[in-house]
Amino acid sequence: MSELRTVLIAGGTGFIGSHLCNFLRKNGYGIQIISRMPGPLNMSWNDLKAKGLPEKVHAVINVAGQNVLDMKQRWTAGFKQNVYNSRINTNKALASAIIKATKKPKVFATISGVGIYEPNHFIEYDETSEVKGYDFLSKMCLDWEKAAQIQGSDCRCVNIRSGVVLERDGGMIQQLYLPFFFGLGGPVLPGTQYLPWIHMEDLCRMFLFCIENDNINGNLNGVAPQIISNAEFSKAFANAMNRPSLIPVPEFMLNIILGRDRATMLTKGQKVLPRRVIDMGFTYKYPSIDEACREILQKSLK
Repeated sequence: MSELRTVLIAGGTGFIGSHLCNFLRKNGYGIQIISRMPGPLNMSWNDLKAKGLPEKVHAVINVAGQNVLDMKQRWTAGFKQNVYNSRINTNKALASAIIKATKKPKVFATISGVGIYEPNHFIEYDETSEVKGYDFLSKMCLDWEKAAQIQGSDCRCVNIRSGVVLERDGGMIQQLYLPFFFGLGGPVLPGTQYLPWIHMEDLCRMFLFCIENDNINGNLNGVAPQIISNAEFSKAFANAMNRPSLIPVPEFMLNIILGRDRATMLTKGQKVLPRRVIDMGFTYKYPSIDEACREILQKSLK
């Protein structure tokens, strides 16, 4: 019987991390979590700093990070610092532990966001596109990715620039479910802005793809191949719920509620293509927004 391969996951109790842990377990991997929360399979960040990586770790994944769109948090300087530190400091700690480890993991896989690309209605971005910091979130993404670099190590380094992750129990879908259920949903104005997206299961499958393919390194755009606008997403989501999509959300309202920096994640958008992902041979289980919304909402009815 072959030895169970262990994946160390930072942020394994969060929205993405909990789904990723369950998915990898179902695919034959052992899981150990780095978290601030105590637990039988958890190690703390202090443990990592003091003791280094656990023995025989096959892969390290970091999906830790304060929820940027937490509606309960005002967009203050203190909250912005928490958002920044929760991403950059965790990547730095893991990269340092990997560099110091006698036996390296096969791969260090991290996540950042498509917010690294400047919103533009005409430019098509792929993994080869030039990136530069144009606001707080894009500069954070640059620092986020830089913090994970482990040059000179035998460990591969892969970063997934994720779009909006769609799943029923968190993220944008969780926030939109009740308004749409009561027939009060609609697009975020102007509605024509692009909405790079990915189904949670495809994001988990992409991480597994990175773990199991030794030729993959560098940046991947973690988005579905179908390019859609915010209005097209709202229509697909409403259709899957058998509800209308008639009540738009004004841009100025989100600017007030979220702060202008955060609001741009919803009111602006980028046309992001997963060219390198497809060239590497990855196939999507949910390539279209209609399929993704139907699957997510069917689970809500069970």
